[in-house]
Amino acid sequence: MDWGTDLWDQYDIIEKHTQSGLELVEKYAKFVKERTEIEQNYAKQLRNLSKKYNQKRSNKDEPECRLSSHQSFLDILNEMNDYAGQRELIAENLIVNICIDLTKYLQEIKQERKTYLMEAKKAQQSLESTYKQLDNSKKRFEREWREAERAAQHAEKTDQDINATKADVEKAKQQAHIKAHIAEECKNDYAAQLQKYNKEQNQFYFNDMPLIFNKLQDLDERRAQKLAQGYILFSDTEKQVMPIIGKCLEGITKAGSSVDEKNDSRIVIEQNKSGFERPGDLEFEDYSQGINRASSDSSLGTPKGPIDLLGKNRSKNFWLFSRRTKFSSSTLTPFSTPPTPSPSNGSTSPKFGRDPLSYCLKEINKTVKPRISSFRTLRRSPTVTEDFGHLPPEQRRKRLQQKFEEICKELQKEVDKSEALGKMKDVYEKNPQMGDPASLAPQINQTSQKIEQLRGDMSKYETWLAEAGGRGDTLRYRAQSFNNNGAHDVYSPDGAHSDESTPDPSQAIYAEFDDDFDDEELTAPIGECIALYNFPGVSEGTIAMQEGEALAVVEEDKGDGWTRVRRNNGDEGYIPTSYVSITLKK
Repeated sequence: MDWGTDLWDQYDIIEKHTQSGLELVEKYAKFVKERTEIEQNYAKQLRNLSKKYNQKRSNKDEPECRLSSHQSFLDILNEMNDYAGQRELIAENLIVNICIDLTKYLQEIKQERKTYLMEAKKAQQSLESTYKQLDNSKKRFEREWREAERAAQHAEKTDQDINATKADVEKAKQQAHIKAHIAEECKNDYAAQLQKYNKEQNQFYFNDMPLIFNKLQDLDERRAQKLAQGYILFSDTEKQVMPIIGKCLEGITKAGSSVDEKNDSRIVIEQNKSGFERPGDLEFEDYSQGINRASSDSSLGTPKGPIDLLGKNRSKNFWLFSRRTKFSSSTLTPFSTPPTPSPSNGSTSPKFGRDPLSYCLKEINKTVKPRISSFRTLRRSPTVTEDFGHLPPEQRRKRLQQKFEEICKELQKEVDKSEALGKMKDVYEKNPQMGDPASLAPQINQTSQKIEQLRGDMSKYETWLAEAGGRGDTLRYRAQSFNNNGAHDVYSPDGAHSDESTPDPSQAIYAEFDDDFDDEELTAPIGECIALYNFPGVSEGTIAMQEGEALAVVEEDKGDGWTRVRRNNGDEGYIPTSYVSITLKK
């Protein structure tokens, strides 16, 4: 079944149907475009949400960051960021594979349809023109035939008239003959035009228009097929990223499963353990047994319990809750003014006045500081000292240990720098054209001073750490060997060069120089990753990878969805973070 045979007389219907099909393609392209805008906005909102709740890198040293629940939340935010990247990829693929492709195809079939309709209109105009010529020849033939009949009747009437001359009769017959000849010519012309019109009409209805209608039918079927492909791509575009989205969701599930509440409790204890002992019981102070000044001073002048601890570390608050129970008047009775006893009948010493007990209690109050009823005044921040003496014992030991490790690492860097300067100076001395060895003297002196300063700091913190009960020698770098071993002491504090570091003369100087500094240009890997999917890496700055390939991670994802990696041959580039499984070094 085709349109040329079954719809030969439905030109208007075919024109309307094909126009409706083009409008449907345009409508679907607009629909997909709005869908991509929704995806882009959704991805943007997800990224903003992840960024909003993701702490800055400068806050990674906060105590909460070590908790598994906190780390799992950060992992969820990272997974949501990757998920947003997949939504952006869906939007990009929809635009490229559907919107742009359909828009381009729509312009092509519009132009093709317009060409077919123009051909149909031209064929219609040609048939109408032929019909007009036929109609004109028909009318002329009719007119001339009637005039010939009238001329013949006039000649016959003139011939029968007895009054007409012979010349009049001959003239009338000649006129009738001319009219009959003209009518015959019009008849022949009319017959030719009719034959021509019938031929063109047959060509129009059986060849030209069916061919055009079949072309329009093929165009419409191709349009429907292209639209169907767009419908399928609408689904396949999202199906292609579903495995990666599934990985993101699995990562969220894994983050939830990795929460270790017991370990979090242990970390909280390690971070906040003070090392103090619980306060002991208060002693009972009996004021009713004697009024011996010496015994009173010894018993009341040295209060036990929290006051003793406050004397050692006044910055520590021993109240377990922020709201404190106010002392009643009865608890402060031993240091308040006692009720005045009834006057005694006996005589009293002038020194004691009328009431010896009251006098003694007043004397005791003068020598013993009143009991602190609230620790509100101790809430002020303590003064931070270099040896962290303001911290509780356990926290002080940890901070000293951390500071000691930082100094050791910094010392190692400075020593490596000193060794590099020494090698550079050797190269300059053997090859003056490469540089002046004297130009390195300021850097060498500065590095030596820095090393001596760090050694002093390390010794100082090591002493403090030993006092706090830590072990400063567990993570000791080559500090002793730097002081005692000449192989490591490239430059002495006075800047003198050690002969033991002289390189082998048989080795090429330039090769040695390149080897020493090529190693320093490569950034040490911070982890490893395994490729989950193939990545072509056609864009500038990216690197191609195959599924299952192992790569070294050089730089973490900065929040833009890309991670910098390196192959074993030294090639470096960026890859999508969601395409790999990353394991960072601890």
